[in-house]
Amino acid sequence: MQISIQKGDILDEACDLLVVNFFQGIEKPGGATGAVDTALQGDLSALLKQDRFSGKLGEKLCFPTFGRLKAKKVCVLGLGKKADMTADTVRQIGGHIVKAARDAKAKRVITILHGAGMGGVDAELSAQMLGEGLWLASYEFHDHFGAETKKKKSSFPSNILMMESERKHIRPAEKGLERARILAEATVYARDLVNTSPRHMKPFNLMEAAKSVSALSKRIRCTVYDKERMERMGMGAALAVAEGSVNPPQCVHLVYIPKQRSKKKIAVIGKGVTFDSGGLSLKPADGMTTMKIDMAGAASVIGLFRALAEIDVPAEIHGVFIAVENMPSGGSYRPGDVVTAMNGMTIEILNTDAEGRVTMADSLSFAAKRIKPDEIIDLATLTGAAVVALGEDYTGIMSNNRTLVRSLLKASEAAGENMWELPLPELYEEALKSKIADMNNTGGRTAGCIKGGLFLKRFVDGIPWAHLDIAGPSYCEKETRSDTPYGGTGVGVRTLMAYLKSLA
Repeated sequence: MQISIQKGDILDEACDLLVVNFFQGIEKPGGATGAVDTALQGDLSALLKQDRFSGKLGEKLCFPTFGRLKAKKVCVLGLGKKADMTADTVRQIGGHIVKAARDAKAKRVITILHGAGMGGVDAELSAQMLGEGLWLASYEFHDHFGAETKKKKSSFPSNILMMESERKHIRPAEKGLERARILAEATVYARDLVNTSPRHMKPFNLMEAAKSVSALSKRIRCTVYDKERMERMGMGAALAVAEGSVNPPQCVHLVYIPKQRSKKKIAVIGKGVTFDSGGLSLKPADGMTTMKIDMAGAASVIGLFRALAEIDVPAEIHGVFIAVENMPSGGSYRPGDVVTAMNGMTIEILNTDAEGRVTMADSLSFAAKRIKPDEIIDLATLTGAAVVALGEDYTGIMSNNRTLVRSLLKASEAAGENMWELPLPELYEEALKSKIADMNNTGGRTAGCIKGGLFLKRFVDGIPWAHLDIAGPSYCEKETRSDTPYGGTGVGVRTLMAYLKSLA
């Protein structure tokens, strides 16, 4: 789908669908909507009144013009209340435009810079948010369909043109739209990885995806550690998880070097379990069907580096993930086993389905010991308990550093990715104790999300760290946002980019 912006009057361009907007609580259309109403001799106002159009966010009123305008159809989109207008509102409007265009079977769509007028959003940010919403909402994953089915699947517009009447806004809007393209493509790349069948996304394939992203920029390099090198580094925890699979593990280390020399070094760690059967503590069949998503954290790390190939940030960024499969076999690790992580700590395995934290123990240890960063941020589909606590739309964030938490919460708001802080009380450390090892890998049934965070905290060596449990928002089965269709979401890519850009 091609998205562009140009100076001009929306009434002068022919299109299949013209999209304008309307604030909730406004009695008479103004701006571009008012211009359309005037051209239609007040018929738009009459239709709004007749349809009892309230203007709440996402509400749509679409109608044919019967040749009275160059646009074949007009769609009025509700913006919600003016007082509630944010940049993310514009992003969601982008998603609603795509849905309206699909419903109208429109191939060429013209719209305005929503929020850039009465909404108070500057032109650059408006174009970025609108572009993100348009590109993200138009996402489709067709890789596993046959050729004939693929031809029938796509029903999205092929061309969307943003029109702006003031020339001074064009250059900033173009800049914002280009940034939207980069962030959307990075998010979509992560979505593709998550949505790929586990038959086609084994540890080796995930490693190859990271290598392909590193080839996009001379500022990114990728180092891969195979099973033998992982053994030499003492990654006994992750290697234990991998024992049940015929597909060997891969430890991947990506590095981004900024244009300007930076003293700050940040490590971003992703959970990379490409399929989680539960191992010998086997999941029920229904609980296994979506377990290809257990590498969503690693996918978002790769997506982040896809964006870093085109956007400079003022820090040296390290991305680390260990790609493994958690499978049952005669060689699988067992409940009752004691395994040793890279930092020397021992872990009693009480449940082989709590493999994510066991794998992450070595990823985090690698970052703390080898990279020695100023900050560590990890993303992991770590616990079902996070979904129970926060639902499917919120990431749970836990940290040992207040400043880092505040910065990431602010970045998540800018990215339109919901995040909620959970505590890490020392009181719950007791549940991780083991009588035969340094810790156990479950912590019991209650406060599972928090105990998962407390487990990971033991492997960061006191470095400022934040843990993002993305078990809920990593995969969309019921659409709650207009820019997030069914499937992998790429959650975290845009939040991390917003955070890294804020370091300037």
